[in-house]
Amino acid sequence: MGIKNFKGARKTQEQNDNALIQVRDYMTTNLITFRPEQSIETVIETLIKHKISGGPVVNNNNELIGVISEGDCIKQISESRYYNLPMNHRSIGDCMAENVETIDGNMNVFDAANKFLESKRRRFPILENGKLVGQISQKDILKAAIHLKGHNWK
Repeated sequence: MGIKNFKGARKTQEQNDNALIQVRDYMTTNLITFRPEQSIETVIETLIKHKISGGPVVNNNNELIGVISEGDCIKQISESRYYNLPMNHRSIGDCMAENVETIDGNMNVFDAANKFLESKRRRFPILENGKLVGQISQKDILKAAIHLKGHNWK
């Protein structure tokens, strides 16, 4: 005599709920952006005023051309002091990080969380048709996790 299974029929899950939790649902779309011709001093003032640690640099067509961060600004302050040069001699375009890695807005939030862990980055820009449409930060991922309250961590 074999072992009988007394479990009732299981409902088939029609759709994985986590697949619906996309980066675009939690990304920031009201971004503070910078232009490559702006001065480092302008960036520093903007970062302090808005309490942000960096932001995307775009051209006149809103195409992403780089990212500028607090670290980039600190490097310029240090070099300016070392070479005894005024900071206004350099623009953002000279100091920004280029070839910026982006994230697809359709990516699952949990996959994005893993990408943050692997890359050690604070933020990822999101492009659509070559244009900057948003940005996802580590804080945005935390907001998604709190919203889900730990349910369905599959």
